[in-house]
Amino acid sequence: MLRSPWARWGAALGFALGGFFDGILLHQILQWHHLLSLVPGIDDLRLQVLWDGYFHLLMYVVALAGLFGLWRAQRRGPVAWGRPLAGALLVGFGAWHAVDALLSHWLLGIHRIRIDSPNPLSWDLLWLVAFGIAPLALGWRWLRRQGGNDGGEGEGEGGGGSHRATSAAVLALLAAGTAAAGAWALMPPPGQDLTTVVFHPGAGPREVFAALDAVDGRLVWSDRAMGVVVMAVPQSRRLDLYRHGALLVSGGGAAAGCFSWSRI
Repeated sequence: MLRSPWARWGAALGFALGGFFDGILLHQILQWHHLLSLVPGIDDLRLQVLWDGYFHLLMYVVALAGLFGLWRAQRRGPVAWGRPLAGALLVGFGAWHAVDALLSHWLLGIHRIRIDSPNPLSWDLLWLVAFGIAPLALGWRWLRRQGGNDGGEGEGEGGGGSHRATSAAVLALLAAGTAAAGAWALMPPPGQDLTTVVFHPGAGPREVFAALDAVDGRLVWSDRAMGVVVMAVPQSRRLDLYRHGALLVSGGGAAAGCFSWSRI
C-alpha cells in the first residue's frame, strides 16, 4: 500500500503531524507529561522543556522531508490527492502513536500519557486505540481502496493542467498547516517569562548585567563566558535587549523562535 512515493511521503508527513499533535496537546496544553518525564536525573522543568523543543525540531525535519517528497512526486506525474492522500496521512499519524506507545511508554519508559494517574496503563491503551490503531486502520482501508497505484485516478485529455493546479493548491495547504502546527509547537508554555539571549562576541558580565538592569530582568542561567544567558524578562521588554548587545533574543520577533525552548 505504501509502494508509491506519494503514499510514503504522505505517511512521513502524517507521522510528523502525529508528533506535533502529541507535543502540542499533551506537553503544552494539557501538560500531562514531557518527553523525558520519567527519566532519572532530569527533574528540572527547564531541561524537560528543552528536550520537548528538540523533539519538536525533529518533527519539523520529518515534516519538511515529507513535504519535499510530495512536491517531487507531484512534479513527476499525477498524485492521488483526496482520500488516498488522506489515507496515507492517517497511516503516518497512527503509526506515530503506535511507535510512541511501544517505544516511549513501554520499552524505554521515558514517559506515559498521564504520569499522575494511578493506572497509567489504561491511559496508554486508550490513547493508542483512539489515536493510533483507529486512524491507522482507517488510513490503511482508504489506501487499499485506491489500490496502491503510483499515480492518481485517470484523467481525460486536457485535464493535466487542472490537476497540477489542484496538486499545487493541496500541497500549499499542507505546507501551511504543517508550518502552523510547528509554529504552535515552538510557542513557550503559558505564563513563562524566560528567554534565551545570545550576546555579541566579547561581551562580558558587565555588559550582560547592564542589559539586565535596563530591561528589569533577572539572570537564571549563563554559560561560563556569559555569551549565552537565560533570563526572566517581561515579554514587552525583550526587543530592548537588542539595544544592549544582544544578537539573538528568543521570542523577540527575530528568527529565534526555536530558542524559546532552550531553558537550560
